[in-house]
Amino acid sequence: MKGEVPAKGTSPFFLIIIKFGTFFTHFEMILLYPEPYLSYFWCRIKRNRTNIMKTTIKYICTGLSLCACTCLVNNLPAQAETTNTAAVSATETGWDRQSIMEVARRVADWQIKDYPENKYAKSEPRGWIAGALYMGMFDWAELSGDNTYYDWLRKIFNRQSWQVANRMYHADDVCIAQTYIDFYNKEKNENMLKPTIARADWVLNNPSNGSMDLDYSKGSTIERWTWCDALFMAPGVYTLTGNRKYMHFADSEFRATYNHLYDKDEDLFYRDSRYIGQKEANGKKVFWGRGNGWVIGGLAEILKTLPAEDTEFRPFYLELYKEMSERLAGLQGKDGYWHASLLDPASYPSPETSATGFIVYGLAYGINQGYLPADKYLPVVKKGWEALTRAVEANGKLGWVQPVGADPKKVTRDMTELYGTGAFLMAASEIYKLADK
Repeated sequence: MKGEVPAKGTSPFFLIIIKFGTFFTHFEMILLYPEPYLSYFWCRIKRNRTNIMKTTIKYICTGLSLCACTCLVNNLPAQAETTNTAAVSATETGWDRQSIMEVARRVADWQIKDYPENKYAKSEPRGWIAGALYMGMFDWAELSGDNTYYDWLRKIFNRQSWQVANRMYHADDVCIAQTYIDFYNKEKNENMLKPTIARADWVLNNPSNGSMDLDYSKGSTIERWTWCDALFMAPGVYTLTGNRKYMHFADSEFRATYNHLYDKDEDLFYRDSRYIGQKEANGKKVFWGRGNGWVIGGLAEILKTLPAEDTEFRPFYLELYKEMSERLAGLQGKDGYWHASLLDPASYPSPETSATGFIVYGLAYGINQGYLPADKYLPVVKKGWEALTRAVEANGKLGWVQPVGADPKKVTRDMTELYGTGAFLMAASEIYKLADK
């Protein structure tokens, strides 16, 4: 502020703010980094003991002045924040196709720019974390009609030789194959599909007899779909092929997970068997937001790939989808988000955009297909989408994404992950079809 002169006509209130600007800065620094300031004060006291009382009174008075000014100033940022939020809602979160395309493009472009430096993109480009992103990016490429996004994906997949990840049975390690199959269906290049079919055939010919009780110390327990996330990662790989033998395998494994982890009283999935019987701080059962987001998103993917005329598998998945949709719609927070804990949001009050993204995607898909009545679910989806767009920074970074985990955890705005972007783009692809309704 040095050298600046207040404009003519500036209100006395703002002159007070300018006058005390330096005090605010030091007051904030004392709160953030108390140790050096306390050390400084102690040294001053030791060197000049005769002025202890004078120094103490000086800082007490200064502190009281700062607190008084802070109370006055706090009213202004609150008003400014409200105004800015309203402006963003009007321009960026509008329920129209142009706004949806604009925010989705920003999110996709930011993620592509950040991808080379992402630790999971570097270490596990064929893993589930990146795999969920690829699914969303393919949906976005299809929606935008921009071949740039197809080219970006194809370049990554060519470098990986269209291979799935290394663990033979692990559901997470075939998630990427869902986008391989999408590419194959688009371009009919057999090389895109061969490694996926080879893995699927091996698993079918060498079925695991591992326990359905997840125990990371026992490798055989991750050979089955023993955690609810797996219901997003793997079933679509088998149903996308259209081959009935693969469908029978996927159906058998899915139902084993359903029978073990689905709570029919709550219409929700436990993340894995370790959480059965556990309680949240409020005494409710532990149901993870993103875990159930994975499931509702996975059910949408299964319903997409099962033939419309199918009567062997479709009725079960459609009924489960509707059941979970109703339950999840009722658990949406007042802020539009679904939180890390579905039944104890008070313990995890911050937004969580990966859960919200997958749930919005799943519900929007159902409205578009006529599985869910629009008059009941469209307000829920609109509110969820508006919440998601509020979590997007100006540069396109999606925040409030819970890091890799297995249960509810605290989330902050700066947190982001590849699968969060994937969920956002999948949601955008379905929201676009609902726009202007």
